[in-house]
Amino acid sequence: MPRLKAGELSRISFELNGRTVSGYAEPRMLLADFLRHEVGATGTHVGCEHGVCGACTLRLDGAAIRSCLTFAVQTNGRHVETVECLAAEDGTLSRLQAAFRRHHALQCGFCTPGILMSLEDFLGRHPSPGEQEVREMLSGHLCRCTGYSGIVRAVMEVVAESESGDA
Repeated sequence: MPRLKAGELSRISFELNGRTVSGYAEPRMLLADFLRHEVGATGTHVGCEHGVCGACTLRLDGAAIRSCLTFAVQTNGRHVETVECLAAEDGTLSRLQAAFRRHHALQCGFCTPGILMSLEDFLGRHPSPGEQEVREMLSGHLCRCTGYSGIVRAVMEVVAESESGDA
């Protein structure tokens, strides 16, 4: 990709939740801003804008990343997954989303998309974590409402279902 100067736009195209999206972005435009303002995918929330709170977490090529620390141009030709991809097209919640609902693992919901995306990544790599491992993973996310207990209960239920074959 040729070097661009501030103010110049670069055309980017990537797969977002299974469909191709494209648009123009300045070199310093953050992925979170591109998704929200250029594509209209508003499920990714922006909190601290410093990579600390975890609200903007999504998956890039299958790995959880902070979209407030990633430039939109870095996604050209890649695969981006946001919280919008978790539920089925008919609105059926994913197992993790349903467990969040059952265990009241969200209140205001601002941090929830980032937590869900981090957990999807984490559980994909660690399908049978213990409660302490889940708590350690959650330490990268700030939630002012829940106290994390409902989140941990929801995750442990999903893990138990997977281990028993009820998934």
